[in-house]
Amino acid sequence: MTASTAVNPYLAGNFAPINTEISTDTLEVIGEIPPELSGMFVRNGPNPQWSPIGQYHWFDGDGMLHGVQINDGKATYHNRYVKTRGWKIEHEAGKAVWSGLLEPPQMDNPHGPGKNTANTALVWHNQQLLALWEGGAPHHINIPDLATIGEHTYNDKLVSAFTAHPKVDPVTGEMMFFGYGFRPPYLQYGVVSARGELLRTVPIEIPTAVMMHDFAITENYTIFMDLPLTFSVERMQRGEPMMMFESDRPSRFGIMPRHGDNSNIRWFECPSCYVFHTLNAYETGDEVVLIACRMNSTNVLVSDHTHREEKGDIPYLHSWRFNLSTGAVTEEKLDDVPGEFPRVNEILLGRKTQYGYVGKMAHSQNPLFSGVIKYDFENGKSQIHEFGENRYGGEAVFAPHPHGTAEDAGWLVTFVYDENSQTSELIIINAQDITNEPIARVMIPQRIPYGFHGIWIS
Repeated sequence: MTASTAVNPYLAGNFAPINTEISTDTLEVIGEIPPELSGMFVRNGPNPQWSPIGQYHWFDGDGMLHGVQINDGKATYHNRYVKTRGWKIEHEAGKAVWSGLLEPPQMDNPHGPGKNTANTALVWHNQQLLALWEGGAPHHINIPDLATIGEHTYNDKLVSAFTAHPKVDPVTGEMMFFGYGFRPPYLQYGVVSARGELLRTVPIEIPTAVMMHDFAITENYTIFMDLPLTFSVERMQRGEPMMMFESDRPSRFGIMPRHGDNSNIRWFECPSCYVFHTLNAYETGDEVVLIACRMNSTNVLVSDHTHREEKGDIPYLHSWRFNLSTGAVTEEKLDDVPGEFPRVNEILLGRKTQYGYVGKMAHSQNPLFSGVIKYDFENGKSQIHEFGENRYGGEAVFAPHPHGTAEDAGWLVTFVYDENSQTSELIIINAQDITNEPIARVMIPQRIPYGFHGIWIS
């Protein structure tokens, strides 16, 4: 790395990229992998191929997938770049061709103003693994070798960007997605059938361009979040930030029937806030309940300190109840411990769950997780699994027990980096005994940089 970027926290320590792609035979296991646990854990994250142009933001790096395949108590590991068009152009050039999110858009770049890094999350739908980035199309990934097959545009029916957080209904098999843009319609919403056919895309009217990272579904509804993290080309032309959190604007939550359109969406206003990730949503009587990690504000892409929001960026688990008959909204803080990257047992996505799992934020300037919080919503209780001193992990993904009947019968899996030994491992926690030590630690032969979202494919 050049001297000018060496101080960037996202290019140092375990945020720094690795430059090797490897495949391993059987990995060392401390403890015992349950024989019933069979499948593959894959996690996405940013891993810049070349030294960046200008300021580097964590969201900028090329997508790299890290996968651990587990079978009969044994494990193997592969990591592969998502070989996007942008990755190939830069690979050929031997250097970065695009600058990142903290730099002005490169309108004169012959390859286009930005690249799809495919670095954020993953979804398994219609027997296909897709690597996701919210500004463009998904990329189809082969398993188990994690080779990139190419962009997946639903036979060219995809007319919008595609969220990094689509929702798959566990009962119908349908997948819901949305895409936001910088000009009207600022939001488009689509439904893909269980067989992988893009059925329809409809425009949703919102007042201005906003960064909408996630959304939620229930059995019958889709919930959008029109939050005041806005984009403005006019602002940028005045020399102000293109992206800004406008704390004087309210937050709006739109609820519409799953197969509805802009004519039957209902908007509910709440105090100004930002939500990166939803845990789940469900219906009860006349109410739709949403559970998500809420911040008062966010400075996520603000490099100019004169425009920073005080006390932003600290997420706490909250619930919102939207009454569809009276129009009333109630908002409740569920915990005083900061947490992010929420997950549930996705067999129950869109239905009421007793449990949820959230990454426990570490006391750090950087986005690090020191443990996993298990919430019991029925009893208003929580338990914490701590990763240990100077050990930091990622999003804990729920892998259901194949013969389990209880909602929490299964395991939580995540990568952990040990800052003491500078080694990475996959840990497997019994979800019904979360405060105990991991039942297995799968030692990875190379460092896995901190990243974003993972998936369990059974």
